[in-house]
Amino acid sequence: MSDFEHVFEQPPEGAAADWTIPQNWSAYTEVEHQTWNTLYERQMKILPGRACEAFMRGLDALDLNAGGIPDFEIINPKLQALTGWTVVCVPGLVPDEVFFDHLANRRFVSGQFIRKPDQLDYLQEPDIFHDVFGHVPMLTDPDFAAYMEAYGKGGQRAASLGMLPNLARLYWYTVEFGLMQEAGELRIYGAGIVSSATESVFSLEDPSPNRLGFDLERVMKTLYRIDDFQQVYFVIDSIEQLKRETLQDFGPIYDRLQGAEALPIEAVLPTDKVFTHGTQAYAAKGGRFAA
Repeated sequence: MSDFEHVFEQPPEGAAADWTIPQNWSAYTEVEHQTWNTLYERQMKILPGRACEAFMRGLDALDLNAGGIPDFEIINPKLQALTGWTVVCVPGLVPDEVFFDHLANRRFVSGQFIRKPDQLDYLQEPDIFHDVFGHVPMLTDPDFAAYMEAYGKGGQRAASLGMLPNLARLYWYTVEFGLMQEAGELRIYGAGIVSSATESVFSLEDPSPNRLGFDLERVMKTLYRIDDFQQVYFVIDSIEQLKRETLQDFGPIYDRLQGAEALPIEAVLPTDKVFTHGTQAYAAKGGRFAA
């Protein structure tokens, strides 16, 4: 889910009632395929030893380096055989209820377009590289696949209770920008990190951000920024822990969160498990591209 406004109020021409469109893989140009290859090769110089094992296994299982932009007709049977998920194309950002319905039915929505060659380092709206390279490998892991399905079902309920901002924070700090403990180190599993050459390094190695132990209610109260490196990353013990903690009934949690004041992004609480108490120097310099 995203904080950017979706463009259309109803499915645009050419889209089905559930907002899906054909991938039309044969229409991608050689330049677009080469852009995928450039991005893929760049990340594969960075991610070994930084990305979690489940992500790296997922890349291999789906063969996402088969030469250019993946064809969903080829990768979907592999993904479905592993966890029952499929990837579907949509014409852009979709309404929350559409997004949640797809997740609840084990369908991951992906943009159809890929960024331009001069936009390799930053793109405001997620493209097919972010969506497929960043997200889909983790969907080959059964525990993460179950978490994502549960998130979709939970989103439908949160919308009815007016708790979407809190649930969006959970998605942001796990699915998009999550870290985990693995083999005695911190590793990346969030799609927004693994698809970014610069944040793949920043998230683990820069002294600026806080790195704090995952606590469900604490995460759901913490603000985030959408346009720059994160000032805080939350660290799970394992994917199984993430699934276990989020398959519970959120009703009592929502009751406690009703009217609760949001926590500042840079806050470190006495109750936090602190892996890194960051300097916040990057944010203090003004953030992206700051000298």
